[in-house]
Order: sequence, then C-alpha cells, then structure tokens
Amino acid sequence: MTLDTVSLGRTGTKVSEIAFGTWRFGRENDEGDIEVGRDRAHDLLDAYADHGGRFIDTADMYGDGRSEEYIGDWLATRDREDYVVASKIYWPTRDDPNGSGLSRKHLRRQIDLILERLGTDYVDLLYIHRWDDDTPVEEFMRTLDEFVRAGKVNYLGTSTFEPNAWKVVKANELADRRGYEPFSIAQPRYNAVNREIEGNYLDMCADYDIGVVPWSPLAGGFLTGKYSRNEEPPADSRAATDQQFVDSYLTPENFDALEVVEAVADEVDASPGQVSLAWLLHHEQVTAPIIGARTVEQLEENISAAEVSLTAEQFERISDAK
Repeated sequence: MTLDTVSLGRTGTKVSEIAFGTWRFGRENDEGDIEVGRDRAHDLLDAYADHGGRFIDTADMYGDGRSEEYIGDWLATRDREDYVVASKIYWPTRDDPNGSGLSRKHLRRQIDLILERLGTDYVDLLYIHRWDDDTPVEEFMRTLDEFVRAGKVNYLGTSTFEPNAWKVVKANELADRRGYEPFSIAQPRYNAVNREIEGNYLDMCADYDIGVVPWSPLAGGFLTGKYSRNEEPPADSRAATDQQFVDSYLTPENFDALEVVEAVADEVDASPGQVSLAWLLHHEQVTAPIIGARTVEQLEENISAAEVSLTAEQFERISDAK
C-alpha cells in the first residue's frame, strides 16, 4: 500500500498521513548495546519510503545525535526535496550550563549541529522539545523566527510532555504582535487511553488552527494488546522493568478501554494496534500520528493501519471508552 498525503496543519506543505519516528535510532540500552544501528535504521527508512512515507521525525538528542546522522547518511542517497524532516531542540546535549533549554546561545549552536548531522541546508519543521520557563518567550521566539528568515527552518512546532495550552497561546500571540513565525504544529502525547490533551489543549489547537502530530499513538505498546488484565507482563516487555509505565498504563480503566479497542479490532479484522492508529487517522484534528518500530515487520504492520476503515459508531465507541 502507499500512504496518502495530508496537509501539515495550516501550512502549504504536504506530508504522509503517518510519520516515522526515529527515537530508537542509535539509542543505547541499559547493556550499552545500540538498539537500532545504522544498517537497520536504513532498512527501516527504505521500507517506510517504499510505502510512500515522506515525513521523518527525529531530535538532536536521539541516540546522542546518531539518529540525525543515520538519517543524513540515508538522505545523501536520495532527493532531499522528496522528504519532510522534523527535528527538535531542548534537552541537554553537552555538560555545559548553556547546553540545554531554549536560550539563544543553545538554539543557535544546536540548529547548526542538526543541519550538519542531517547533511542538509534546512529542516522542514523544528520543534521546541519541551518548554523552557527559564528563558523569556521573546528570546526564543525571536531566535526561532531568525532561523525561518535565514532559510534554516520552514515551520515551527511545540512538543510537550504535559501540554499547557496557555503557554503556546502566549508565544503565538507574541509572535503575532512582533511579526514572528508562530507555532503551527503541536506534538503532544495522545492515544486511545491517554487523553490529557482533550478539552483545553485540543480546543486551543483548533482555535489557533494548529496541526496535531501526536507521539506515543500506541501508548508505549499497551494498545498492541501484549498485556493482559491481572497477569504478569511478559519478561521482555517494558512493563517488566518500568514501574512508572505500569502505574500509568496497566490500570483497570485502561484495560476497559483496551477491551473496546480489541472488540473493534475483531469487527474489522485488524490488530488492536492497527485500530488504535486508525482511530487517530480518523480524528479530524490529527494531522499524522508518529509511529516507531524496531523491525521492518513492525513498521509495515503499523503502516497497514492506514487501510483500516472505522465506522462513525466504532470511532465514537473508542472515543467514549476513556
């Protein structure tokens, strides 16, 4: 199958309806092994592109910069203009008082390193990876606007863990007054069991015409159906070692919602993970969910979610399950 294209929020740029997230590229696990090395990263990118995938998401801190390097090496063999590449800045990348956050010094240093690792003159979309309450909004919005005016960045986005709508509004209102480039894309966590952005944050995105590109669409694997109520998690699963994940996702309420997802999956002859992705693809405010994968097989199963059609009743049943 070939992925359809959609508008990147209110911008004039078109992107694939499913984005490919590369946070596993170059990442070291607890044993010091690289989770997805260069060769497998290129295999995954090849498979994504073979299905018409053109929207690649990374960050300056993924794999300590190796993710961007892998993507840059891969892009060098292709036409850069065929792809929409997004990266992010915020987290510490060096042991230095100015080595993190959204200060002008850190932003200017990081954008040049991002472009160098990607081997490109510009990124299509640059997110602030988290909010920086220690840096004045005027400072980082003006600096980000300079990147756009210099041709290093096309569009700006905000990626937040616990989204605060008023902060995005404050930044965009300032940008409007000063003539700066505003945030046109938001990248919050959003899935069928985590609804923290519903209401205030999603309403803000709708009112300000901000596109939504959600991360964690499968709730860290919970929505794949690999976990069962009142049973020990698989030994090789995230829940076996991450108590925060257990407390956040392996709850009675989430298992109730998962049962609805599984029932719909049986009705449409798809996996729970594919239905969870399809629910986001059918959501009128979602531009493109970001999927990740360790293997080509996982990637292709997730991409196949674009072929899953939900009725309005099935969509609402999942929406009402949480």
